Amino acid sequence: MLELDGLGYRGKTVVVTGGASGMGEQVARILGELGAAVHIVDIREPKVAHETFHQVDLADFGAVRGVAEALSALAPIDFLFPCAGLPPTVKGPMYCMQVNYIGTRHFVECLLPSLRDGAGIALISSDAALGWQKNLAQSLEMLAISEPDEALAWCEADPETRVRDGYTSSKEMLVIWVQNAAVKLGNERRIRLNAIGPCPTKTAFMDEQGQHLPEGFLEAWPYPSLGRMATAEEQAWPLVLLNSPLNAAVTGAFLLTDQGFASGVYTGAIDPSFMTGGR
Repeated sequence: MLELDGLGYRGKTVVVTGGASGMGEQVARILGELGAAVHIVDIREPKVAHETFHQVDLADFGAVRGVAEALSALAPIDFLFPCAGLPPTVKGPMYCMQVNYIGTRHFVECLLPSLRDGAGIALISSDAALGWQKNLAQSLEMLAISEPDEALAWCEADPETRVRDGYTSSKEMLVIWVQNAAVKLGNERRIRLNAIGPCPTKTAFMDEQGQHLPEGFLEAWPYPSLGRMATAEEQAWPLVLLNSPLNAAVTGAFLLTDQGFASGVYTGAIDPSFMTGGR
């Protein structure tokens, strides 16, 4: 590991959700190597080195509150990395929404009293959220519901419209929440809140999701910067760098870590028709 103490993690207390696999596991590993005391929250026990492990399903809102209470003993917490997430193929779209957005937001909000003023929060959205603007009016309705059981009931009232595939909608909600909540968190406590937006990345998540994609879909995806799918570590580093205190002027950001896919689509350099078989 290069001498990177300037990133500001040595000796700091860090909480990582989803630290048992994929990008979250790599975030936890990197932070440990940078000298942080890493505390992992996941549904499965992590293999990477850590100080403590708290097992929880983010879809269980009562359990989320219990874990946040247990973690309050660590206060003040310096950095939070909400990395937990799953595809809708695991337990369906509604469960996907519960974990990816409702449970993640609830965990962060429950843990906020234990974060120090000036803390950093950086989470994982997706370039699946690129169309968040077109659903903004409906998404703002959901954003206004902070109580998780009420948010779930709102989704269950019209799942076809409000949840859709579960993944795209949950990742859009993360982007909207980050952009909105960052203002109040910054003004009141100088806490920064940001997100990255990866493209397809080589993880167990993608192995699961890839089984349900059209044949050749991932091979046809453009990867301008690497010429291949990114690794979990290659996505973890932007998240770690984004949350560093060196980025003090950055909050409410949705940093695309998608190898230029979105910018290419926006400007016509990439033809997105491959996603629908040329239709």
